[in-house]
Amino acid sequence: MQELTSLLGIAAAISIGAASPGPSFVMVARTAASSRPDGLCAALGMGLGGLVFALASLLGLHSLLLAVPSFFWMLQVAGGLYLAYLGIRIWRGAKTPLATAPVQSKSGSATAVRSLALGLATQLSNPKTAIVYASVFAAFLPATTSLLFNVAIAGLVFAIEAGWYVLVALVLSSIGPRTRYLRPKTWMDRAAGGVMVALGVKLVFSAHHP
Repeated sequence: MQELTSLLGIAAAISIGAASPGPSFVMVARTAASSRPDGLCAALGMGLGGLVFALASLLGLHSLLLAVPSFFWMLQVAGGLYLAYLGIRIWRGAKTPLATAPVQSKSGSATAVRSLALGLATQLSNPKTAIVYASVFAAFLPATTSLLFNVAIAGLVFAIEAGWYVLVALVLSSIGPRTRYLRPKTWMDRAAGGVMVALGVKLVFSAHHP
């Protein structure tokens, strides 16, 4: 009974976190507007990133962050720099038409792997996500857990993260939303890139060296 309560609590908290707008949403939305298959691969990358955080939390991520403050500082700085880099790339490619973008010339498997890796990297680069996972697991995990419970938690987290972003990818790659995105693509990409850069810079400057 206690494990079921913990499972439901973690699922609810992670679902709310996944649905909250942030860098991950921006990246998946933009990728999906360019290509539905690439958007779906990016969504799977998000799911894998959530799985990594879940496994890390099961192994004691919360305790590590408390015991080694410098680790969290490095996580913030590295994550912030990556988000800023990603934002600059989006901004610089804002004027590139989707039909003639370099990614279109590559094979489908190559762009799929690239999109999956981009989704995974974007998910893992956000230190706030690490803190959310660590805090949620510390709050809801029972004192002792079974192997079956840990496997269930890991699978549930992957399903929640990947499921939400698959839904985002499917919706935003549909004809209506895609058409609305393509019309003001340059300005929407610049806005998305600016948001990513701002989030990255904020993370870097909010990091306090221990």
